[in-house]
Amino acid sequence: MQYGWNVRERVEFAKERFATFAFCQGPPQAMALNDEDTLRKRKPQAGETISYETYVATHPNNYVNLGIDSAIQSTANMSAPPTCAPAAEAFAHRPRETPLPQTNLYVVVAVTLVAGLVRLYRISNPSQVVFDEVHFGGFASKYIQGKFFMDVHPPLGKLLIAASAVLAGFDGSFDFKSIGLDYLEPKVPYVAMRMLPGILGVLLVPVAYMTMRNLRVSNVVSIMTAVLLIFENGLACQSRAILLDSILLFFMGLALMTWTDFLNLQKQPFSFAWWFSLASTGLTMGLAASVKWVGLFVIATIGFSTIANLWALLGDLRVTPGQYAKHFFARVLCLIIVPIAVYMTVFGIHFLVLTNTGSGTAFMSPEFQSTLRGSEIKDTFAEVGFGADILIRHENTKGGYLHSHKHYYRTGSKQQQVTLYSFADDNSLFQILPALVYENGTARSPAVTQFQPIKHGDIVRLEHVASNMRLHSHEHRAPVTDNEDHYEVSAYGAPGFLGDSNDHWRVELVDYDDSHPHLLAIESRFRLVHVNLHCTLFSRAVKLPEWGFGQQEVTCANHKGRKDLTYWRIDLNQNLLQNPFSRRAYYKKPSFLSKFIESHKVMWKINDGLNGYHPFQSRPDSWPVLGRGISFWSAKEGTGQMYLVGNPFIWFSALVSLGLYVTIESVAAILQKRGHQRTAESVAKTAGGGGPLLFLGWALHYFPFFLMGRQLFLHHYFPSFYFSVLLLGSLFEGATRRFNHLFRSFAVLCICTVAIYVYINYSPLTYGIPMSKEHCKRLKWRQSWDWDCKKQLDDPIE
Repeated sequence: MQYGWNVRERVEFAKERFATFAFCQGPPQAMALNDEDTLRKRKPQAGETISYETYVATHPNNYVNLGIDSAIQSTANMSAPPTCAPAAEAFAHRPRETPLPQTNLYVVVAVTLVAGLVRLYRISNPSQVVFDEVHFGGFASKYIQGKFFMDVHPPLGKLLIAASAVLAGFDGSFDFKSIGLDYLEPKVPYVAMRMLPGILGVLLVPVAYMTMRNLRVSNVVSIMTAVLLIFENGLACQSRAILLDSILLFFMGLALMTWTDFLNLQKQPFSFAWWFSLASTGLTMGLAASVKWVGLFVIATIGFSTIANLWALLGDLRVTPGQYAKHFFARVLCLIIVPIAVYMTVFGIHFLVLTNTGSGTAFMSPEFQSTLRGSEIKDTFAEVGFGADILIRHENTKGGYLHSHKHYYRTGSKQQQVTLYSFADDNSLFQILPALVYENGTARSPAVTQFQPIKHGDIVRLEHVASNMRLHSHEHRAPVTDNEDHYEVSAYGAPGFLGDSNDHWRVELVDYDDSHPHLLAIESRFRLVHVNLHCTLFSRAVKLPEWGFGQQEVTCANHKGRKDLTYWRIDLNQNLLQNPFSRRAYYKKPSFLSKFIESHKVMWKINDGLNGYHPFQSRPDSWPVLGRGISFWSAKEGTGQMYLVGNPFIWFSALVSLGLYVTIESVAAILQKRGHQRTAESVAKTAGGGGPLLFLGWALHYFPFFLMGRQLFLHHYFPSFYFSVLLLGSLFEGATRRFNHLFRSFAVLCICTVAIYVYINYSPLTYGIPMSKEHCKRLKWRQSWDWDCKKQLDDPIE
């Protein structure tokens, strides 16, 4: 029977049908050789049975003498044994492969214990607030007190930190407001809070070891990879503080480990182990994304790998369309629906915990604010009439309420400032009055003795209740937006002075129609058009200088720009002339999905706005070469300091591995294109089996940062760095695959020794302990490493 298959296709067909192959000369023997080292020393004898994997590992270029043709002919009906084997037992199905052999559990325990000693050593030092503990410790306090806040990161990491604080008895009274604040006197359980990221940093090490084993990396090289992660100064430093990165890295590493476990179970589709690995991958991807949005990159990594996996499955003609559909929807369920469900559940918990108003309230819409206890957003009279005291909120910038205070502009008219302020207070109340009436050239303020509703087109004055000044505009340029399209808006007046026509504003309903002509609180969007200048009350996200307390600028704009920035809404409407039984208006309570979507819009906006300067910020091009570190803490008294910098030996070794991988794959691709198939395969094997997945993970976690204009720091590279260290191990495995075990072990020992030596040298910066001035200067391999050596003593004393 002629199939027209090449040699490799015949091998693949036969290996999928049978677990072992027999040499078709001589009588069969009962022994099976699976020890690679033994097979390297001598060739199999006639009649011996060996596993396919073992034979290819020891004879990568020999596919001819396996009797494959006769095996294919005999198995065309997928039932008969090969004719070249006298004994059917030669083709018994392979036993189930276990990703983590039982003997490796001792290694897992060992590397975990060593990592614990390294990561948790002196975790109580310093006993002061360190770097971004200002933020994440503070968020834990807000969770405990239930005070709503906004942050650029999803809630899971902060919730876990808050949970550890609660278990340690913390009441949330400490505010973490600045670096260097003492923990001891207020009795903050900071050690327990640091232990959470610390322990997860420890657990990342055995996760990395098991990932390497899943990638079929040898035990000794997997141990080497784990050791490199243990003695990496940057990872150790980061995991010893109340920060999110160790939590993120743990869930990210766990997702990679469970996915590689799933890839090893392709011969057991829909088994319990298959489902467990796939579902665990989805769960851990969701957890990673729930700590930081960087976790989305591990979802992308596994997503691309899934596409490749499904594409390969599509080429397997033994998989029926129905089976393929089951494979497809299993992955949709576990790798799309499960992560989304986990992510949304975390936000559900976040909303349940933060039930009170807090520092983040002003970022949210009135609808959202109305769900919080203590909110100023309450139901109010719907119909607005003359004489009402009102709160006017800007609709689209979340800048807050129209506001004035007894402070004056430094430019222009130098009259009383009008701004937007995030919180409603007495300085945000305005009374709405009818326009002045002029009789014989004399201004008169019409008396308001009964309720008179305000309609579209009415001319009004707005009097600041606290200062009795009127909202006013004139031909002075705005203080910050200094151009001809923006006029200054001020509060103007004096005792006994009724004002003038520059206090007049025309009410225009945005959604006006003849059937709804009245101005309504909460329900109506409206504009205020200056009668004399024909400009419109306007605000955008521009802040006044220090003399304006950083509040948002309000102008009168006459340009044809964004109309939505001229929209206003009334949140509070109080009027003694109004019938107390009049209809009341209120904001509709938003659904969970509405709150979820709004939170993400605000998170994105805040994240995009983090474009200020920080003394220790850095750009992505400097990260792989360890161009800039971060000062975490410096002792007010003494010489101790914590400075985030990586282990230079490990860092630069990982960088070299990236370059080598690209070179190897490029050379292999060129050789294959030129028709040198066997040579190309041999070269490609030097990159190790896990190379493509690990390099993809590195790239997807690194290159997107080049598109970000916000503040960035060295610790943003840690997810990519993790992949690069694993890639280093994979490359080492491929490069030394032909070495004997003793030589490979010696090379591993040398690499680990150097890594530990460099780690010890940089450990004073990792642990915040004193060192000599000479030692401090000796560590500065690069001029851009700017920790302070001037404070160090010549002979430090512990």
